[in-house]
Amino acid sequence: MTNETITLGVLQGAFGADMHANIETVKGLVREAAGKGAQVILPPELFQGPYFCTSQEEHWFATAYPALEHPCVTALQPLAAELGVVIPVSIFERDGPRYYNSMVMLDADGKALGTYRKSHIPDGPGYQEKYYFRPGDTGFKVWDTRHGRVGVGICWDQWFPETARAMALMGAEVLLYPTAIGSEPHDAGLDTAARWRRAMQGHAVSNVIPIGAANRVGDENGQLFYGTSFICDHTGEVVSELDRAEQGVAVARFDRAFLDRHRAAWGFFRDRRTDLYGPHFT
Repeated sequence: MTNETITLGVLQGAFGADMHANIETVKGLVREAAGKGAQVILPPELFQGPYFCTSQEEHWFATAYPALEHPCVTALQPLAAELGVVIPVSIFERDGPRYYNSMVMLDADGKALGTYRKSHIPDGPGYQEKYYFRPGDTGFKVWDTRHGRVGVGICWDQWFPETARAMALMGAEVLLYPTAIGSEPHDAGLDTAARWRRAMQGHAVSNVIPIGAANRVGDENGQLFYGTSFICDHTGEVVSELDRAEQGVAVARFDRAFLDRHRAAWGFFRDRRTDLYGPHFT
């Protein structure tokens, strides 16, 4: 790994019931992002189909696959190798009788580096994930890829400062969050798009690290996904973004040595008081 820079791409799209069509959508967006120089390219959460966690319906369990056999993974492996790009692939994973909201990290040669299972599982109106997914048992992970050291959380993980800090302490150079978030069925007046961004922008500031988030768009049986996928720099400044409805890509490049130097200079890791972070934080 000799790159002086790392170029991130986040994808934003609308997805329906046809998994093959959804994969083709992602493939097209991956090619578009790679054409703009992206080396690490992030699709949205669970792009295999509609976001099915709005209700509790047992037939959706049939759409889960073992991680390395998942059609989204096997379809994107050759594309990652062809384009020389890293792709974190969000999937509905089945492991025997256990089901997870997971991500398989594909390196730039198409090799699967391993699996991360979503740690924080939401349960509320429109986001009834606890019915479908067990809490992840992998712990947080950071991946040494051809293009840099990448940390990935999944959707609800992005709201927790502990997730970002854990991956930063593990040496992540960038953080990525595949997402499926939009309207709140219990409150038509609640729009979380701005605070969704601000939460991650705060993680960027506190860890001196760029962050990318990829969301979906469109109306899925009355649940409107608000897009606004973005990339922010180490100061939390949004440097590339998409709007609330468009399908497309956002791309931004970062100087790895510059970021490493600034993380050291700010002292956030030097000045941590782990002796004070004990029982009060459990």
